[in-house]
Amino acid sequence: MAPTELAPTTIKRPTWLPSYIPELQGLRGLAVLAVVIYHCHARLEGTWSYYASLWGWAGVNLFFVLSGFLITSILVEARGKPHYFRNFYARRALRIWPVYFLLLAVCYAVPEWFLGDTLANQSHWKTLAAYALFLQNLRHTALPGTLGPTWSLAIEEQYYLVWAPVIFLSSLRFWGVRWRWVLPALLVSMVATSPLVRYLHPHWLTSTHTLIHLDGIALGSLLALGLYWLNLTRRVWLGLGLGVAVAGFALAATWAGGTSFLDSALAFAFAGVVLAAVAGTGNRAGWLLRRGPLPFYGKISYGLYMTHILVFVYFGSFDARLSDGNAVQVLNNLAIVALRLVASTAVATALWYGFETQILKLKRYFQ
Repeated sequence: MAPTELAPTTIKRPTWLPSYIPELQGLRGLAVLAVVIYHCHARLEGTWSYYASLWGWAGVNLFFVLSGFLITSILVEARGKPHYFRNFYARRALRIWPVYFLLLAVCYAVPEWFLGDTLANQSHWKTLAAYALFLQNLRHTALPGTLGPTWSLAIEEQYYLVWAPVIFLSSLRFWGVRWRWVLPALLVSMVATSPLVRYLHPHWLTSTHTLIHLDGIALGSLLALGLYWLNLTRRVWLGLGLGVAVAGFALAATWAGGTSFLDSALAFAFAGVVLAAVAGTGNRAGWLLRRGPLPFYGKISYGLYMTHILVFVYFGSFDARLSDGNAVQVLNNLAIVALRLVASTAVATALWYGFETQILKLKRYFQ
């Protein structure tokens, strides 16, 4: 046998799994709204929603699981097809880069306002290189608030830069070894290692370092491989998803709470939620994820996630005026939150229909 040859593939999409799953769009919407509300939590103190808003940061964990699942599904289906790398990276660039670099351009156009610093201080070559190469999450220099959301984007870009070649190589045989079995082994090691790295937290790691946040995206990828490789019925997958979700949330609320394993527990819970949504697609129980505001927010989620803090900063003077006086401070705070949500939704909607969709039409050249 030759040292390297194409291995026969046994990966195929389950017959019951549709090519488009609308429930996942609703989960995206839920994730982005959680993050936006989390960044308003200081304004919700004294209201019934304050405690829930403190958990909004977990929306990023849900994003990681969704991204791992969706992109890994795309990659395993594209294996062996022409222009595998060109099509994947071109489509990712069309989806991610335009809004990302537009955000950088706006922030750097008025740095004192949107970066909270002078242009000279924010134009060091290391800073610019980090933004250009999506490495800002690895630096110990704090990100300006408006660019804060880009740390998670950097993790995804780094992951897929490496993950696409790994998926491709898994279709080969080296000296008789089927390397496709390396995929689940790698993913399981990521899931196991991330909480340990968080626990040890060496001084050279930032709190946004990729090694600390791999468990969610790895679980999403593992979920995709399981669906494609394991010949289980839809009902079995649905039961597994519901069971994992309940167990994950229970662990997050008890044993894992306040520990380095909290993110892992939430990642397991969200992996269960995603699996239940996928296996239960079309079910009456998921109609909130398919209809109404959640799928709409899922559609504009990327632009909303990237620009909402920019919008908050833009309306900062309005916030300051409403913050004067204490007689009706709770009502003023709720008005600020409402303004932020309406304004950031409007900006993200305009961005989607007037900018993103126009660029995404170019994807037809990279089928």
